[in-house]
Amino acid sequence: MSDQELFYLLALLKVDGVGDIMAKKLLAHCGNAEAVFKAKSVQIAGIDGIGSVLLKNLKDKTVFEKANQELEFIKSDGINVSYFQDINYPDRLKHCIDSPVLIFTSGNIDLKNKKLISIVGTRQVTSYGIDFCKKLIEDLVPLDPVIVSGFAYGVDIVAHQLAMENGLQTIGVLAHGLNQIYPKTHKKYIAKMEENGGFITEFWSSSNPDKEKFVRRNRIVAGMTEATIVIESADKGGSLITANLANDYNREVFAVPGRVTDRYSQGCNDLIKTQKANVLTGAADLIYVLNWDLEKKPKTIQKQLFIDLEPDEQKIYDFLQKNGKELLDSIALECNFPIFKISGMLLNMELKGVIRPLPGKMFEAI
Repeated sequence: MSDQELFYLLALLKVDGVGDIMAKKLLAHCGNAEAVFKAKSVQIAGIDGIGSVLLKNLKDKTVFEKANQELEFIKSDGINVSYFQDINYPDRLKHCIDSPVLIFTSGNIDLKNKKLISIVGTRQVTSYGIDFCKKLIEDLVPLDPVIVSGFAYGVDIVAHQLAMENGLQTIGVLAHGLNQIYPKTHKKYIAKMEENGGFITEFWSSSNPDKEKFVRRNRIVAGMTEATIVIESADKGGSLITANLANDYNREVFAVPGRVTDRYSQGCNDLIKTQKANVLTGAADLIYVLNWDLEKKPKTIQKQLFIDLEPDEQKIYDFLQKNGKELLDSIALECNFPIFKISGMLLNMELKGVIRPLPGKMFEAI
């Protein structure tokens, strides 16, 4: 994108009354942002949602000064900018009607052919939540997912840290401009985050972390990922907003169940109870629902059979080799294992590269 194109896009987004949805309507009608400003009122008056006030606001010349200031910041600080139709714009986010027209990024973000999941939850994360998050991310390492979160206290920063410790790319979605960081105590993580992913925001350098911006931020967390995982949550909180947004975007949502007496399990339990989230007891549940395949595992099956497989795993493998593709329920029934136990065993066998999941809760031997 040229500086001129970016300048007019910035100016358009600064027009009072022009949000992401209206901006996309104007861009689709006129072709580009510069053409929007040069269009006569009669040419755009027929666009749905355009009224006399907005037509007047489009004549406000002060937006050009503001756009120029932001463009100078972008260039001086080496900020990367993605337009919602660019190839490097997060693919799933493109399909959200209210996705940002522009996003600003820093770091070394690479989303090509990557699996993206968001992990969110309470700022008062407990040892239960930390331990679960640690095991989940460790078990997902062979799939090399990108871990997305909001860089806040609690579950967010735990997820980012664990992703980095396990060599995974991680992205913090911010509720303010890239000229600052919130909370300030997390500045110590910036360098490593940018080495192992980075930061995304829709907000300008003039934007402070106001309360309403965190809600807007959450739609990016939910929209750019394949699934949203809620580790812990009270009966109210930002992570539940993110979960609801993910449902609205037709994304998968997972919640970690907890005791009914635990305050920070109430939100998760309610998501599960109201069928707004899948139960998440471990990585196997995620892999199963999303139908992820461990493509990077070695194919040297015969060696692994003698070295790695436990007797129960060998029984499952022999059954699948003999019968071909089988449903999870059929495997459990014929091999005489309870569902909760067989899910874990199937995950271990996927990690060893001897079976793979198929759509419809089916599995087959490789």
